[in-house]
Amino acid sequence: MKRLKLAFFADLLIREYDGCLRTVFNIIDRIPAERFDVRFFCGPSQEKSLPFPVIRTPSLKIPMNSDYDMALPFLAKTKLETELNRFSPDIIHITTPSPLGRFALRYAKKNKTAVSTIYHTHYISYMEYYFRHLPALIPIAKKAVTKLSRQFYEACDKVFMPTTEMVESFKLNNISTENVIIWPRGIDRNIFNPLKADKEKLQALIGNDNPNILFASRLVWEKNLETLIRIYKLAVNQKLKLNFIIAGDGAAREELEAKMPSAYFTGKLHQEELALYYASSDVFAFPSISETYGNVVVEAMASGCACVIADGGGSRSFIKHHFNGFLCEPNNEEEYLQRIIQIIDDNNLKQKFRMNSFSLVKKISWSSLVDQYFKELELLAKTTNSDKILAA
Repeated sequence: MKRLKLAFFADLLIREYDGCLRTVFNIIDRIPAERFDVRFFCGPSQEKSLPFPVIRTPSLKIPMNSDYDMALPFLAKTKLETELNRFSPDIIHITTPSPLGRFALRYAKKNKTAVSTIYHTHYISYMEYYFRHLPALIPIAKKAVTKLSRQFYEACDKVFMPTTEMVESFKLNNISTENVIIWPRGIDRNIFNPLKADKEKLQALIGNDNPNILFASRLVWEKNLETLIRIYKLAVNQKLKLNFIIAGDGAAREELEAKMPSAYFTGKLHQEELALYYASSDVFAFPSISETYGNVVVEAMASGCACVIADGGGSRSFIKHHFNGFLCEPNNEEEYLQRIIQIIDDNNLKQKFRMNSFSLVKKISWSSLVDQYFKELELLAKTTNSDKILAA
């Protein structure tokens, strides 16, 4: 059987870098080599961990988010086009609507090649944080990003969207959803589960046996860190004996450490290490409203950690208020702290949230989701090729 040729575009291909790249590598690790031949077009990457050839592109750090590199396709336009023409892909997959992604989209349209994308990042919501010190520019930036998003996503043949909340966001911003398919994320329950709990080890690391409140994410301001700081300060002012554990790293870490001096910062953790913190903590507090999906919320749920999260963004789709966690007004630190204390003081409520969360996450499987993804690509390529034949 002839293998489909897939050109896979991503600015970064580094394992466990963030939630987006965890999803990407869950796909990459499950590529059915008997059905697909793949070429990776990217900036920085871990080539030894990639199962097919890699075509590298120059890149630079993003000025407004130094945690990330942006590929610069215009510095390698001839090389990229030569490699693409030689490979002659049946389908092009684009990870993000960056300059590299837009280069790939233009090539796909010019050559009548099927093109798909996964909606990983809700950039529209990021503008409030990127321009928080210049609030007059926020509506202008949002309008510009919305326009660019509309142009990009409406031009793709298939958009894999993680949650119905993100679909509704598209509709609210007048972005067509005719090419959208709901495709959530999986969870590896061999890694994230309650058996990873080791409270004695966590107590030894922290230095006391107070209840542990965990936040896990990249430490960047678009995760609504200002509200996290206010929750912490409110607990300190009330002289509550709580440990705030901040798992992750990022551009905001230094400022966050200065504003949360008694919090415990773990730095970046591998998944196995993070699993221990989830399973051993009492509450997972997550005020971010910029998530398209919210991998960390699902990981916490699978680990048996009760969730108190923002009523906003894609991650809210996993929490039914007072059934398997609490949803809070996104910027209301009093409500978050009230719900955190409520869980700590009521073990029956905590157990209820744990059991109801398990019933949801056990239905999520990376194997079935990735199988669906590749079947959708095969169908898309077949439909596009049929259209080419009819047009000829």
